[in-house]
Parts: sequence; C-alpha cells; structure tokens
Amino acid sequence: MVDIKDYASPVRPTWCTGCGNFGIWNALKKALAESGLAPHQIMLVSGIGCGSKLPDYTTANGFMTLHGRTLAVATGARLANHGLKVICTHGDGDGYGEGGNHFISTVRRNIGVVDIVQNNRVYGLTKGQYSPTSPQGFVTSTSPQGSIEPMFLPLAVAVAAGGTFISRGWSGDTEHLTWLIKEALGHRGYALVDVLQPCVSFNRMYSYDWLRPRVYKLQDEPGYDASDRAAAFGRSQEWGERIPIGILYRTESLPAYEEQVPALAAGPLVRQPLRSRQVEDYQSLKMEYV
Repeated sequence: MVDIKDYASPVRPTWCTGCGNFGIWNALKKALAESGLAPHQIMLVSGIGCGSKLPDYTTANGFMTLHGRTLAVATGARLANHGLKVICTHGDGDGYGEGGNHFISTVRRNIGVVDIVQNNRVYGLTKGQYSPTSPQGFVTSTSPQGSIEPMFLPLAVAVAAGGTFISRGWSGDTEHLTWLIKEALGHRGYALVDVLQPCVSFNRMYSYDWLRPRVYKLQDEPGYDASDRAAAFGRSQEWGERIPIGILYRTESLPAYEEQVPALAAGPLVRQPLRSRQVEDYQSLKMEYV
C-alpha cells in the first residue's frame, strides 16, 4: 500500500509563498500514491528552472539535467528501463523554449513519458524574462517595450505533431489536476500535462484571480469528444475569456515508441543478461575506424 507520505522529503521547497508549483507538487504526489506507484518505481527528470526543483523535494529516483534537455534525457531513461514510470517536471521555458525541438520530437515519437510542464508564462528562476508562452506585449526586463513575439501554443503544436494524450490543468484545482495526472500515468505513450500556474513574484497579472473565472472543464462541455482530433485542435487555440482544461485529445490506437524497439521485446535492458562478444570482434570493429 503506497501512501503520499512515502514521497515526503526532508528538503524543503524554496518556492515563493503562493507559488503555483506547490499545487502541482501536491497533485503529483497524490496521483502517484493513488496509482499505487512506489518511489522506487518512478524516475523524475527535470531541467533548469523553478519547477525543475521538484525532484529535490520528493523522495524518488531523480535526474536533473541541462536546461532544455529534460525530454531528451527522459527518452534515454525510458529506453534504458521502460519498467520505470518516467515523469518530466519542468517549466515552459525549459520545455517549450530551450527544449522546443525535443518537445516536438518526443510528441511525434510517442515515447511513454509523462510530461508535466509548469506553465507560468515567464522565466521565474532568472527573475522575470518573457518566455515562449508569454503574451505579445508582455513587459519585462528583457522586453521593456513589450514582447514582439506572439505566444507559443503548446497544445496546438502537440496536436499537429501527432500527440496521443494532450491535456491541460491548473494549479488552483489540485483535485482535478490529480485526476489528470493519474490519467496521464495510465496512458500508453507520450502524455502532455500542461499546467497553468501563477508566478506570484514575476507575473502577477497572471494570477489565481485572473485564471479562476476563465478556466472551464472540457468534461463538463456537452458533447465534447476527446477522441476528435479536429475538435481538439480548435480548443487548443482557445485563450482569453475562456480557457479549456482537461483532456483535449486522447487515443490509445498508436503503439508507444518503446513497444516498437526490437531490443526491448525481451524486457527492460537493465534486466536483460549482458551479452558479451569475443575480443576478436571488438578488435575487428575498432580497425574499421582506424
């Protein structure tokens, strides 16, 4: 029996009081416990940023990598041991900015990784520069006259790239977010959970009070079909007075990437016997490159 206390860590968070990351952290731990996953059964992979500190505050396997390389490392971890549940926890700058190309590649490969992106629409750790998801005109230290760039739409890109589980939650509703993460944990391939979370220090306009009246649950929308890709693409571009949360699109019809790798058919690589070769084989191989 797994309890949420199993994920407790003696390391205390350094997030600002009121930071949306607290809601994400609590929802993730609760989702893991309710899914019956013990700390030794998961691998948390993160990059650089406020949200990427989450593995430090959680008792579980963890790997902190370079900025923007979270998904690349998570892919390697999943291929090395697909017996582990691999979960990414990183911010919008790490996931959609520096790691944007990895994001697209991971979506289209459909590798079995749960990708939780803490989307506060700003670079918080480096003190408030605009991020890919910041709105056009956003005034920051690096855009004193307002950001020229239109905001990046991660859910629309995920739909276009062939994603098989595309969702959004928000840190002000941890019960709904817990459910969403549990659904993602049970998905066959890549699962995106984009989480709207206020940054109380560097993006105060994007507050709990701003988000709360705007978000609405797709599950409450009459007739919404999460298997309709065209409908999901339309909802993925909806922003402003109404912002959809929940599962925009889901299909289990496509195999995960690791299911198609012949070397993994016998089970996780870490559990397979080491197959050695004759010394002469290595010498012959070496001479091909001399």
